[in-house]
Amino acid sequence: MQHGYEIAPVRGIDPALTPLIAEAVAGGSGFMAKVPRHWQDGSNQFGAPGEVYLGVWHRGELIAAGGLNRDPYADDPAIGRVRHVYVRLSARRLGAGSALLDAITERARAHFTLLRLRTTTAQGAAFYEAIGFSRCDDPVASHVLVLQAAA
Repeated sequence: MQHGYEIAPVRGIDPALTPLIAEAVAGGSGFMAKVPRHWQDGSNQFGAPGEVYLGVWHRGELIAAGGLNRDPYADDPAIGRVRHVYVRLSARRLGAGSALLDAITERARAHFTLLRLRTTTAQGAAFYEAIGFSRCDDPVASHVLVLQAAA
């Protein structure tokens, strides 16, 4: 448990995702609607080696979620991608997003040498840069993080 949060894999179409997805979509983050749709159609179930979809729970409520995939836009199995990250508005700036990305990054170190992601918002960019990602000039990624193997 980190910052009083429980971080654990979200498996399948967990009903706890429903309010998180609803808030995200209502706020213009339609990418979150892809999580259950892709899980159901089998196109992304975060099931390949090194992949995971994690949730952050606080007092029994799912307040953040995000995943780690092999980057589908890269022709290199050593490149991972942070996907479908969303933190509830009420949980922002309280450490839930950082705890989630710490857990994703630690998991990634065992499988990938580079993490990429794409964010389209200034708020998202500021968050990722504050935790160590760097901006990049790539048509399919806005930020990268070079990973070094854990000691």
